[in-house]
Amino acid sequence: MKITQTCFECLLSRIGYECDLICTDPQKTEEITKKCRNLLTELHTLPEPGPQISSKIHRLAYEEMGSVDPYHDIKVKDNEDARNVCNIVINNTTSFRDLCLAAIIGNTLDHGSSQHSVTDNLTRYFTNEFEKGLTIDDTDEILALSKRVVFLCDNCGEIIFDSYLIRFLKDRGAHITVVVRGGPIINDATLEDAHTAGIEAICDNLLTNTDGMPELGYNPALAPEELREAIRNATIIIAKGMANYESLTEIEGLPPVAYCMTVKCIPIADSIGVKKGSRIAMLRHQ
Repeated sequence: MKITQTCFECLLSRIGYECDLICTDPQKTEEITKKCRNLLTELHTLPEPGPQISSKIHRLAYEEMGSVDPYHDIKVKDNEDARNVCNIVINNTTSFRDLCLAAIIGNTLDHGSSQHSVTDNLTRYFTNEFEKGLTIDDTDEILALSKRVVFLCDNCGEIIFDSYLIRFLKDRGAHITVVVRGGPIINDATLEDAHTAGIEAICDNLLTNTDGMPELGYNPALAPEELREAIRNATIIIAKGMANYESLTEIEGLPPVAYCMTVKCIPIADSIGVKKGSRIAMLRHQ
């Protein structure tokens, strides 16, 4: 997906949110936002997927802020909150569909977007949303293809829910490569968060989407060869979250992709043909 005008304004509002996280003074925030707006104006007409352009904007903002990870404290808290919720609800969740739904509800832990707000009571929110189920449910077909899986993670907190789904697949004999971000960018999961979730103990390979560059989604030009090889050999990609959706839908010749996410903005809702807020486990052959 390409950047839309809605994405333009949402991205810039997130830059202001990030500045507030590290208590940047209002004048500095205005200067950073202006520089990001100028760069975004320059880049947004390029034929690049939205996540690639967004990544460049965030890297500029972090450089100007003097912070490599403005979301760090939020990420730690989200991992802790998610662990507490999982201890209450996941032990009674045993089916693949239910574990997918739990991980998709976890995808709502996405801070700073003007299109989406994060609950202040994750346990209550999880219970309510779980009862609503999935808007698109291709979980039977997804499970049938899950022999050699490349699992693209998204947010912190969410990765704790993901770990239960990954363990389920591994216990069924799947070969699983789990992928997190190569460096801190927004509240997405990095190697540090994967270790917090115990991912390395329940997968065959734990990789990053770049060799250290903070980058949203999947960018083949920045992907390590080991990751590109894993994708070539995969029977399915399980892609969590919107940035992975935005980037992978621009790439041809991939194995089947299971897009698993909560749809948190209008442009993506429109591209899929569902309402904003829908929870989807959608299989596409690309």
